[in-house]
Amino acid sequence: MAGVTALAAVVGLLGGGLGSYAVNQWSGDTSSVTSFDQPKPASNTGTAEPGSVQAVADKVLPSVVQIQARGFGGASSGTGSGIIISEDGYILTNNHVVSGAEGSGSLVARFNDGKTARLEVVGTAPWSDLAVVKADAQGLTPATLGNSEDVPVGSGVVAIGSPYGLSGTVTSGIISATDRPVRAGGESGSQSTVLNALQTDAAINPGNSGGPLVNMDGQVIGINSAIYSPGSGSPGGQAGSVGLGFAIPVDHAQRIGKQLIEDGSAERTTLGVTVDITGRTSGALVVEVPSGGPAAKAGIERGDVITKVDDRLINSGDELVAAVRSHAPGETVTLTVTDRQGGNERTVQATLAGTEM
Repeated sequence: MAGVTALAAVVGLLGGGLGSYAVNQWSGDTSSVTSFDQPKPASNTGTAEPGSVQAVADKVLPSVVQIQARGFGGASSGTGSGIIISEDGYILTNNHVVSGAEGSGSLVARFNDGKTARLEVVGTAPWSDLAVVKADAQGLTPATLGNSEDVPVGSGVVAIGSPYGLSGTVTSGIISATDRPVRAGGESGSQSTVLNALQTDAAINPGNSGGPLVNMDGQVIGINSAIYSPGSGSPGGQAGSVGLGFAIPVDHAQRIGKQLIEDGSAERTTLGVTVDITGRTSGALVVEVPSGGPAAKAGIERGDVITKVDDRLINSGDELVAAVRSHAPGETVTLTVTDRQGGNERTVQATLAGTEM
């Protein structure tokens, strides 16, 4: 014990002596050359490699706007994002971004160069959580749209928007899954808002809504719409990102957006059935079949269970709704149908209809 104590004392003294020497030396010598004295380059010399997040951001940022919704009296009622789709001011966004300015409210776009402009609503599709607005502007940079039909799971993506009002924020991740049934705008209790979504782990927070999810070629493949919030137990909550974000596939958004520009409204694709949403069966249990609809014409009856749409497995009522809405009105799909016990399997053809909303 004595030897250990003595050794400890020597080490302590040496440490103290060295520390004192270092302080004295630093205090008395100012001739050292540090990094602070090195000349800095004239500018950042980093070059964006094709396919890098930086290259994607350089390409897409000019096509993304922040949207500020103001309610009655000019009070702020929320901030979201939007995607420029034409040089003369058409902008695609979420319905829940613009809904805060309904009535006597107003919408303002803040562009990437800092300029602002008032927005007018061209048309909305609340059931699909999409809206088109227009700014009185010219010479804008429209985004390049990609293809969401065959996006590979695991492929890289970049999300751009205004989370919590921080405009021009860029985050990156991958496509975690496709064909996720989620409720648009975070609504619950009604299948009127169910959409067929892309899932990503790129950080998406409140304020990213309406902004683009793009592939590594800088092409828009989705419109960010919802996040999963452990606090609320449903997509669309106000908690921060937990790596579960959802985007509306651009193929669907493009079809709806074109209708909104041309007509101010859009058709919702329908099979003509009401299904159980409790999840008590494996598949979509049909509880009502209105006469004259696509399902009735195809021979679907109350009590049938739909287990597939084409080759896509259906495990719930929401999955059936999402699968149907991934198609356009007029398309024909093959439905696999069983009874409640999973027997008497058969297939039928149904031509989907469109309901003006």
